[in-house]
Amino acid sequence: MAYEVDGKTIEATENGYLVDLAEWSEAVAAEIAKAEKIDMTDRHWDVVKYLRDEHINNAGAEPNERTILKAMSKLWGEKVSSKVMYEMFPTMPSKQGRMIAGLPQSTRKGGY
Repeated sequence: MAYEVDGKTIEATENGYLVDLAEWSEAVAAEIAKAEKIDMTDRHWDVVKYLRDEHINNAGAEPNERTILKAMSKLWGEKVSSKVMYEMFPTMPSKQGRMIAGLPQSTRKGGY
């Protein structure tokens, strides 16, 4: 699988995750989101940036759903429900968010 972004082919796994983290950009993220049928809002970008920061600056951390909810609740100044997160990322915030963030597929087993 691959994504076409600005005339460049970006290689991805058969599940849609980037092969090379260094090839990620916001344009690549937008293309992945488009393929996932997600219209990116500022809140989507907040989740993506949070996941990238956790992975890159925290030894490859893979936040679970509850951790993402807590972080976004703090960032947005309101209690965020899992319903809201699943409306944003229907197939699972921690997994679909990681895909859009250009991160490797999660090795965690559970959701919460």
